[in-house]
Amino acid sequence: MSPVYLDYNASALVRPEVQAAMAQALADNGNPSAVHAAGRRARARVETARGHVADLVGADPTSIIFSSGGTESNAQAIASALADGCERLIVCATEHPCVAEAAMASGKPVKVLPVDADGVVVLSKLEDLLRLPGRAVVAIHHANNESGVIQPIREAARLVRAAKGWLHVDAIQSAGKIAVDMRALDADSLTLSGHKLGGPQGVGALVMREGLSARAIVLGAGQERGLRAGTENVPGITGFGVAAQCAMRDLPTVAAHQAWRDAAEAVVAAAGATIIGQAAPRLPNTLFMAVRDWDSPQQLITLDLAGIMVSAGSACSSGKTKPSRTIVGMGRLDLATGGVRVSGGWATVADDWSRFAEAWVAAYDKHRARIAARMKETA
Repeated sequence: MSPVYLDYNASALVRPEVQAAMAQALADNGNPSAVHAAGRRARARVETARGHVADLVGADPTSIIFSSGGTESNAQAIASALADGCERLIVCATEHPCVAEAAMASGKPVKVLPVDADGVVVLSKLEDLLRLPGRAVVAIHHANNESGVIQPIREAARLVRAAKGWLHVDAIQSAGKIAVDMRALDADSLTLSGHKLGGPQGVGALVMREGLSARAIVLGAGQERGLRAGTENVPGITGFGVAAQCAMRDLPTVAAHQAWRDAAEAVVAAAGATIIGQAAPRLPNTLFMAVRDWDSPQQLITLDLAGIMVSAGSACSSGKTKPSRTIVGMGRLDLATGGVRVSGGWATVADDWSRFAEAWVAAYDKHRARIAARMKETA
């Protein structure tokens, strides 16, 4: 049987339309800053893509700043907020590490905004933190990269706006899976990444609220209106734009993934898995589950040998399993090293989810049987 790829939250399969557009851009070449015909064609590709990315999130094209990816754009958003006069940072407890670490590296005071047992930010705590002295930049992701839990951004925005703060929203996981409208969210800055949409890796964007200025963190020349130096990655940006266009086209069909996900979720839950964030609103394509007695790397290897590609809710470094930041933030330390994230995308079909659930349950049953046998031997 063909392998099953269910790791779209890490990196989506590249769409055929994107591959074709990027191949054309690579063949045509040309520096978008050049005034000759090839340069003008390259510039047209960049600006066309800028319009498609802006459309995806309801923004003005002039507010889009292309970058090397979400990590760079998140760092630029924080730097821009601090340059605008913010004196401290409030960061969601389950935020992506690139946001959390950029905040810690800023040299400014950082407070952690807690989440409840379902992984949703506690708005009353945000209100309390905003009352502390100093203007704050608040970083809350639109949807968690592990659990898919969707945050109440508009409600948070009202609190941030009342405190005259800056709201930064990492929408890298939510864009293309649910509707994302920068104006409706009332965010000051928002970030996107091409490879989560079926575009190429290595290209992202910072979207700025109209009237706000970004601070350049990559210096040297005048590209991106002087806000991000370096020759633009024309093939990558072209692919990003096409992926954004396709994601908008396909958005009405993404909801179908929820039924497939829910069916698989019921199977693994019946076998003993805990579903992370189950009671909260979640992205329709994402399942995050965990068990106490089987570490993530062992689960991933076993599933991979069965032809199922998923990822862990925890990272593996130097042979040691690190606890999932999301699960720890939700107060479930007992599950923090046993998480598995399953995420579908544009090429996923219902059978992929069924095959995952069947393979995981069979593997977990064998794992528990081995444990029981060892305990019997040592009794």
